[in-house]
Amino acid sequence: MTGLIGALIIGGISGWLAGKFLKGSGFGVLMNIILGLVGGIVGGVLFRFIGLASTGSIIGEIVTGFVGAVALLMLVGWIKGRK
Repeated sequence: MTGLIGALIIGGISGWLAGKFLKGSGFGVLMNIILGLVGGIVGGVLFRFIGLASTGSIIGEIVTGFVGAVALLMLVGWIKGRK
């Protein structure tokens, strides 16, 4: 699924899943989409760093976005906890 609409849908799903996984509830539609989109970028970088490549399938893109979004949420929680 390519294009803007596909990225928004996959980003929304990824962000929602990460929100459910770490916080227990989502962050709202807009924040889920933003979290998923940025998480997709972060997840892609993380996967390339450890030598894994995304298959390019919808499921692979959602998993990549989910992993990146979880990493972002954990990083933000860690930074907030330090204050």
